[in-house]
Amino acid sequence: MVLLVDAGNTRIKWAIAAPDAAPGDWTAHGAVPHAELDRLQAAWAGQGLTRAIVSNVAGHAMQAALTALLAPLLPAAPHWFVSRAELGGLRNRYRHPAQLGSDRFAAALGARCLAPGKALVVATCGTATTVDAVTAAGEFLGGMILPGLGLMLGALARGTAQLPQVAPGERYAAPPVFADHTSDAILSGCLAAQAGAIERACAALPADLCIVSGGAAASVAPLLSVPHWMLDNIVLVGLHAAAPLLASDPDSASA
Repeated sequence: MVLLVDAGNTRIKWAIAAPDAAPGDWTAHGAVPHAELDRLQAAWAGQGLTRAIVSNVAGHAMQAALTALLAPLLPAAPHWFVSRAELGGLRNRYRHPAQLGSDRFAAALGARCLAPGKALVVATCGTATTVDAVTAAGEFLGGMILPGLGLMLGALARGTAQLPQVAPGERYAAPPVFADHTSDAILSGCLAAQAGAIERACAALPADLCIVSGGAAASVAPLLSVPHWMLDNIVLVGLHAAAPLLASDPDSASA
């Protein structure tokens, strides 16, 4: 069984798949906040793991913690997924391909796997919101990074004297564009900024489809006026699509 891990800025998302399963066809999956990392060993034990592919954008301490956690569960070291110039027909046109976040490259790979031959905008609405472009021919052009919805809401509360903190929620119901209450006005503005960035990217490409993922996707996606598909865990889908390619690649390192 193959373990797929997306260690993000706030949570660790994971999935387990049979070696021959299609990307996104998982036998188990879940997520925990960083503070509950120790819960993962029990969730992964006894699953017959033979490989692990990990995208980690949470820093060196997280890599060390995951390495220790996985050591007794795997016959070999995990593969630390990194961006590269090309993989699976996706050509990375970032100025320095290795500097592209591994999660963004995996998300683009997953999106292209699910919607081949389409011009795509891939929006991941997490702690940060990333909005990336992939041409129909498989060129990853680059993208934009902006504060995620939660960071925007928190910045207004911290950086102003009288604006309140909008209470966090799994999904925010969109208020009217011209809200008649301060908390609603804050939420309306931050949601519009998120949706506006995504729609600007879709117009600039132009995109056939926008794939929206991440913890705040359920709040942002309903505001979009462009064709879109909301999909949980697009990074894990990309790691799953990469798994057979990395297994047959002699240049694929585990460290």
